[in-house]
Amino acid sequence: MKKPTSYRFSSEKHAAFFRELRQNINQYFKDNNISRHGNIGLLVKSVIMFLTYLVPYFIMIFAGISNPWLVLLLWVIMSLGMSGIGLNIMHDANHGSFSKNRRLNSVMAYSLNILGGSAYIWKLQHNVLHHTYTNVHGADHDIKAPFLFRFSPSRKPLKIHRAQHLYAWFFYSFMSLSFVSSKDFLQMKDFREMGLIKTPQEYRNRMNRIILSKVLYVLLIIVLPILVVPVPFWITLLGFLIMHMICGFILSIIFQTAHVMPDCEFPEPDNNGVIDENWAVHQMLTTTNYAPKSRIFSWFVGGLNFQVEHHLFSNISHVHYKDLSVIVKATAEKYGIPYNTKPNFISALVAHTKMLYQLGREELMPIPVKK
Repeated sequence: MKKPTSYRFSSEKHAAFFRELRQNINQYFKDNNISRHGNIGLLVKSVIMFLTYLVPYFIMIFAGISNPWLVLLLWVIMSLGMSGIGLNIMHDANHGSFSKNRRLNSVMAYSLNILGGSAYIWKLQHNVLHHTYTNVHGADHDIKAPFLFRFSPSRKPLKIHRAQHLYAWFFYSFMSLSFVSSKDFLQMKDFREMGLIKTPQEYRNRMNRIILSKVLYVLLIIVLPILVVPVPFWITLLGFLIMHMICGFILSIIFQTAHVMPDCEFPEPDNNGVIDENWAVHQMLTTTNYAPKSRIFSWFVGGLNFQVEHHLFSNISHVHYKDLSVIVKATAEKYGIPYNTKPNFISALVAHTKMLYQLGREELMPIPVKK
């Protein structure tokens, strides 16, 4: 199989669609005289998310709380702040859309590191591979999963996949823990083999930084609370596990319901590495929105219920996606291009469950890939 960096999209099909869509989007910002980046609302939300994550931590460290149930409650509150930082702050910042100020974007992007992940790995895995080759087997690391899962019809089916629609929800909870422990290191190896990391020196330097970042994270989030919080050490470990499992579950169901869906396609490149569609249309065919009318839900998940708009314009802050969705939908309808959306999050979860079931129970044969 070709390396992802050798794939290319059709330059002819539906070229007029994205050209007109970009013109319409540019006109929207010009007419309204607003920035494509975050606004005061995003700054306020960022403060709320950071406080939700950090205040419970400092209460544990400095307040001398000895009630185990109260300590565990603080870890639960931290999980909500952790999820909010990942979905709202880190995500926009790593796409360069949080602020006009590049330095502030860089600082906010590294908020992922205080959650135990790596901003550097995220940018390669998410910005470069996922946003370019969405749902392309072997290129999109978001559908590359352990043997327990079959997220793509191009992946070899196993008997265990028959039950993935049942056990997936439990294992989704380990998403953020996998980044803290092993996934960043495994992806570093993958990215070096792909050529995304150019030299051995760059590989060593990046690896050393990731190791240092994770050591500091463990010292601050696990070791220090064990030493100073007056509860048994296993309560701290349990709280840490609960925090990551809640956060991992939230992040997983937000992202998986955007692409592993019955309405989404899983295109395959031809023998020459050509994906038979314009890049923008490819994003629309492989992505699904949900809950477009839910303002509170959209506020918490960083506008990622508007995944179509995010994939087309990831350099625009999520605070604008709801308004942009009207333009994207109208332009897509004009050109006869599907605009996938579910009315609410529950219907998206049901559809995702059906897709997991279908991928696991096609007589253990691959599902025909849509082209």
